[in-house]
Amino acid sequence: MISIYKTLDESGTLHSIDNIEPGCWVNIVAPSEGDLLLVSKKVGVPLDFLKSALDEEETSRIDIEDNNLLVIVDIPFTEMEDNSLTYDSYPLAIIHTEHSIITVCLKNSKILTDFIDNKVKSFFTFKRSRFILQILYRIASYYLIYLRQIDKKSLMIEQKLHKSMKNKELIQLLSLEKSLVYFSTSLKSNEITLEKMLKLEILQKYPEDQDILEDVIIENKQAIEMANIYSNILSGTMDAFASVISNNLNIVMKLLASITIVMAIPNIIFSSFGMNLTGIPFSSNPHGFWITYAIAAVLCLVAIVILRKKGLF
Repeated sequence: MISIYKTLDESGTLHSIDNIEPGCWVNIVAPSEGDLLLVSKKVGVPLDFLKSALDEEETSRIDIEDNNLLVIVDIPFTEMEDNSLTYDSYPLAIIHTEHSIITVCLKNSKILTDFIDNKVKSFFTFKRSRFILQILYRIASYYLIYLRQIDKKSLMIEQKLHKSMKNKELIQLLSLEKSLVYFSTSLKSNEITLEKMLKLEILQKYPEDQDILEDVIIENKQAIEMANIYSNILSGTMDAFASVISNNLNIVMKLLASITIVMAIPNIIFSSFGMNLTGIPFSSNPHGFWITYAIAAVLCLVAIVILRKKGLF
C-alpha cells in the first residue's frame, strides 16, 4: 500500500495527496513488487533500497547511492498471540532523496501513524533531515514505552506466581524475556547506525538537527540500559519462581501424604474388627461399634498432633 502525504503550509497540517511531488512523504506498507517498481521509476530510487526493509532479518545500517541516503533501523511492534500481547521488532527503511522522503515497512506502525494523525509537533515533510530525526526520536520513545509495559506485565505475572503450581506464568515470563532479548539486540544495532549518522553531512547543516540526533542517541542508550536491567531481573525471577512452583508442589504432596497416613489408621482398625473371626474385642458389647469408632478417632488425633509437630500437616 502506497500513501503520499505533504505539509502544504507552515501550520504543519499533513494532507494526503495523489501524486509524488517535491517535499512529500511516501509511506509504503507491505508493498507488492509492482508498488516498489512504480515508486522506483517515479522517484529514481534504487529498487534494492526499497526492498531492503522487506527482509525481517535485515540489520540496521546506512547506505548511500546517487544522492539517495538509506537508513534502516529496527522499530518495536506489539502483536496479539494466543490472547497475549507479545513484543517484537521489524526493520524500517527511511530513504532520503533529493526531493522527498520514503519510508518502507512490512507492517503498519504506530510510530508512523502518529505523524499521519498529526500527533507530532513541528513536523514538516519538506524538512527531510529533520523528519528523519523525528522518526528516530519517536522510535526510541516507543522502545522506552514498551519496555515499561514489559516491566509492569512481569510484575503482574510475578504476583500470580506466588501461589501457582502451573507452568503458564513461567511461559509468559519466558515470552517477555525473549521480547527483551529482541529489543536489546535491535537497540544495540540502532546505536551503531545512530553513531554513524553523526558523521553525515546532511545532518551537519543545521545545529538543531545535530542536537536532536544527540537526544536520540541518549534516548536509545537509556533504552539499552533499561532492556539489560529488565532482562537480568526477569532471568533471576524466572529461576527463583521455578523453585517456588516446585516448592509449592512439594508442600501439596506433603499435605496429601499426611492426610493419607491419618486416613489409613481408621481403615486398618475397621478392617481388623471387620474380620469374620471369633474372639474379636467388644463383639459382645452393645456399644462395641462406638468404642471401636472412638479408638480410631483418638488414634487419628494423635497422628495429627504428631505430624503437626513435625511440620507435616
